[in-house]
Amino acid sequence: MVNVSPQEMAGKLMAEGFSRSGPVAKVLSDPVTDTPMVVTLDDLLPYELDPRLTRNPLYDDIKASIRERGLDAPPPITRRPGANHFIIRNGGNTRLAILRELWSETKEEQFFRIYCLFRPWPERGEIIALTGHLAENELRGGLTFIERALGVEKARELYELESGKPLSQSELARRLSADGYPVPQSHISRMQDTVRYLLPTIPNVLYNGLGRHQVERLAVLRKAAELTWEKYACGKELVTDFETLFHDVLAPFDGQPSSFSGGRVQDELIGQMSELLGIDYNVLELDVDSTEHRQRAVNSPPLPPIEAATVIKTDSASTPPPDAARDHGTAADTSGTAPNAPTLPLSPVQTREPVASPNEGDNEVRLQGHIVSPADNTDRLQAIQKMVAEHTGEPLPTFTDNVLQAIPVQAGGLFPISDVWYIEPGLDSPDRLRIHIAQFAQEIAEEAQLVDHIEAVMAGIGFTCTLPHQDTPLPTFGRMVLALLRALSIHYATEPYQDDLRLGDSLGALLLGTDVRDAEALPRLSDNGLVKLFRLVRLARRLLDLEANPDETNH
Repeated sequence: MVNVSPQEMAGKLMAEGFSRSGPVAKVLSDPVTDTPMVVTLDDLLPYELDPRLTRNPLYDDIKASIRERGLDAPPPITRRPGANHFIIRNGGNTRLAILRELWSETKEEQFFRIYCLFRPWPERGEIIALTGHLAENELRGGLTFIERALGVEKARELYELESGKPLSQSELARRLSADGYPVPQSHISRMQDTVRYLLPTIPNVLYNGLGRHQVERLAVLRKAAELTWEKYACGKELVTDFETLFHDVLAPFDGQPSSFSGGRVQDELIGQMSELLGIDYNVLELDVDSTEHRQRAVNSPPLPPIEAATVIKTDSASTPPPDAARDHGTAADTSGTAPNAPTLPLSPVQTREPVASPNEGDNEVRLQGHIVSPADNTDRLQAIQKMVAEHTGEPLPTFTDNVLQAIPVQAGGLFPISDVWYIEPGLDSPDRLRIHIAQFAQEIAEEAQLVDHIEAVMAGIGFTCTLPHQDTPLPTFGRMVLALLRALSIHYATEPYQDDLRLGDSLGALLLGTDVRDAEALPRLSDNGLVKLFRLVRLARRLLDLEANPDETNH
């Protein structure tokens, strides 16, 4: 063994150690799997794109629970690559705000240091985080309709950044569903209309929690009124456009949701449209109502048809109680007209209403107005159908839904017909029925170029026939059309009945046609005219019932 002198030993002990040649890690990297960890309030920030913009309605209850029991359900956290702070991964911004309040009030350590589950930032982190917050907020306290609408709009922006191209509403609905936040395409359409047209005008009402049904009704009203405006404004020089008019009408209603009335908005909007366009208020109102029904039909999700056998059952043709016509959750939103169901005996032929109504009461009225006899459906069968629907994710097909969406017949005109039998609640009053009846009579007479011989009156069934001069003979078709219309209104005619306008044996040829193919043959009434004749008769029967029983209508 070599002897080492004290000086050599001291030199070795004082020599420099090994030096690091690679980079020095200043901080540890985030875990690559789900990992429990303790973080402080200083380390944790709320999620910036949280869809909740207003105070959680359960805020005080959640705070009281955390104060007494501690944080039983810590929110999951994550961190963007390269960021300095952790953020809430999905849901939990309310709990984080409460912890900050409690720490400020009590200085208790349990509110400052939080035991959390860290989850790595996913590849599609921003979209996953946003849809996660949307879904979590729906489960914990719910979101207002406008908050959901803004959240879905932000998700659309993120999806378009990801794909590099604009997305259709149906594609947006598909992607949201795939990422765990299913939203029907029809709801997305209403959400986009709300953000674009309603939010700039009534932000206070929307942020204070105006319900989905009221928002959707308002969006449908705006679209229907815009289409009606375009129809009557063509070729006219007007002092304003529809967008400005709608904003000016709606802005004064930006108060509290409890006092918001869609019926008052509609009344004010149609009133100002009537003044600007120079069109009668009732004509515009009926046109807007008809367009609203068509808009709801277009935006209603299609359901598979049902067998005719499932329609067969009851003798129910009675009017449902008035309480059934109230809009669910929107008692302040009234239209001023009671939605009474038709009380005439129902036809043995089943007809179906083409549109989904704006509220549950209207649906019940339409349903009862189309049932010939109800079908038995046991509780066990309903439970099985519901279980299958939940398993497949498809809506449960029922007669109640299908009957309100089928379109049995259509005919154009000033008042388009989508159902010969059903009478909308907004039309179910004598004055409005007369306006429709007179218009149909004029359109039928127009086929024979006799529209000048039909005079609208606010008595009887709404019109009378003026006879041609004796020195102006009418063709056979014109005489038969005029005789048919006169026969319907004969009890209200002011002139004596003339033999030369009797229908005689020509009624069948007028309605059915003949197999004779020559120039002398009487042409039959067109299909369009026939549908209008059926509708005229239906409305006239209802009008006579209302005149005989005034208590059936409520004005």
